[in-house]
Amino acid sequence: MPLLPTLDRLHHQVRRNLWLRYFTYGVRVLLAVGFIPAGIVKLTGERFASGLSVVHPMGSYLVALQATGFYYTFIGVVQVLAGVLLLIPRTALLGAVLYFPIIFNICVLSLAVRFEGSLLTAPLMVLANVYLLCWHWDRIRFLLPLREEQLRYTFVPPGTYDRRFPLKFVALAGTAAVATVAATIALNVYAIMPRNSLGDCNTQFTGTERSARGADFCACIHERGGSLATCLEEYEGR
Repeated sequence: MPLLPTLDRLHHQVRRNLWLRYFTYGVRVLLAVGFIPAGIVKLTGERFASGLSVVHPMGSYLVALQATGFYYTFIGVVQVLAGVLLLIPRTALLGAVLYFPIIFNICVLSLAVRFEGSLLTAPLMVLANVYLLCWHWDRIRFLLPLREEQLRYTFVPPGTYDRRFPLKFVALAGTAAVATVAATIALNVYAIMPRNSLGDCNTQFTGTERSARGADFCACIHERGGSLATCLEEYEGR
């Protein structure tokens, strides 16, 4: 069965469902709430996640980012703009397109420095953003390198919405969310975490045979300001 006609038919079925339409509204609002306050913090010139120590891997990154001047403000403007565009039905797709590279970058950054503040939320926000892009498949397809005949798509607005609860979609979305969380945890659950403070960092080693090595790792991160890679290398080499 050809892939594009299958995607078109699936998209039409999804757009006809009233429950999924409500779900999409909720996703747009939640993603907007995730960006607008964070963008406003940058617009006011304050440091995001100001409670983090300046020697913490994420803390030092945010300090350096704040020091970039108008670039820091620019990021705030784009975050607020993406959030506002998501809230307006006619510009929701533009908001989703603008939102994706920002949240994907935040997701990769969170995984790279093992920042607990967004270690799980960022991957889920990426997943939600992808859902919004798929919701607008009838327009997103024109950004793909397809032949002219493959770009033909006639979207017929549903005259009567399907009010049946989408159990298959819920199962699929739930599976995708669980898989995303599980993959994130699998990448980090057995890894040494810098945590957000020296005390929290030390708690992961309390009562273990690694307490001495762990204390040195935490001191390396939170007191000496070493990079995550350097501190991990010292921890594993002891």
